[in-house]
Amino acid sequence: MAVMFCSIASGSSGNCVYVGNDKSGLLIDAGISCKNILESLKNIGVSNKSIKAMLLTHEHSDHMKNIGAMSRKLNIPIYANSSTWESIEGSIGKVKSENIRVFQTGKDFCVEDICISPFSISHDAADPVGFTFAFGTKKIGLATDLGYFSNNVKNALKGTSLVMLEANHDVEMLKMGSYPYYLKRRILSEHGHLSNEASGHAACELVNMGVQQILLGHLSKENNFPQLAYETVKGILKEKGIMVNKDVILDVAPRSSISRVFYL
Repeated sequence: MAVMFCSIASGSSGNCVYVGNDKSGLLIDAGISCKNILESLKNIGVSNKSIKAMLLTHEHSDHMKNIGAMSRKLNIPIYANSSTWESIEGSIGKVKSENIRVFQTGKDFCVEDICISPFSISHDAADPVGFTFAFGTKKIGLATDLGYFSNNVKNALKGTSLVMLEANHDVEMLKMGSYPYYLKRRILSEHGHLSNEASGHAACELVNMGVQQILLGHLSKENNFPQLAYETVKGILKEKGIMVNKDVILDVAPRSSISRVFYL
C-alpha cells in the first residue's frame, strides 16, 4: 500500500502537511485557509473522507490559525500536547469535546493504522514537537521550526527514509535584512529557525543514517529563496561526498503551494 507525503504550504505565512496511505490520512498544522487545504487535497487526489485527524506541532499562528475550522468542517479530532492545548485555548473557536485529543510528547500513539511519534524540538513555543509517521516498515519524519538539529531530533528521525527538514534562512541575508534586531536575534538563537547551512549539515547526518529523500521547508520569504536553499544544502552534501540525485533526492517545498507528492 503506497504511502503519500505532500507539503500543502510551508513558511511563516502558513503551514500544512498531508501524510497518508490508501486508507487513512492526516493533516499536520493548518495555518492556511480551509478552502486552500481542501482544494490542495483534491488536486493531489486525496478524499476529505480519508482524513482521520489533524496534528498540531505548536501554537504559533502560522501553524494553528485554521485548525479549529478544519476540525469543525470535517468533524475530525485535533491531537496536540497539553501545553499546546493550553496555549491555543479560546483562539481556535469551539471544538467538540470528543475532537480534543491530548498526546504526551515522547510517547507513541496511533491513528487508524498510522503510528505517530511526537518528539521535542527547540523552538520558542510552549512544548513544540516534530513527528515521525510509521506505516509498517515505512517511516517519514517532519522536522521544521528547529532552533538547532539536536541529538534528540536526530535520534527521533532514525529509520526514516523521507524527512521534511527546515531550511529557513540564509544567515547573511538575515543579518543584512530589514528585520528588527530582536527578531534577527530570535531567529538565529537555539529557539529560532534552522539556517540553510545548518540544514545542509543536518542533511548530511540524515543521509548517513539512511534517509533517501529530503524536502527542505519553512523557507523565509524575506531571508531566503528556494534556489539558494537548494544549492547551499546540495553544496554541503557534495563536500561530504554525498551526491544529490544519486545518494539522496533533494527538493524544496514552495511557501504557498503544494510540493511534489512523494511516494514510499
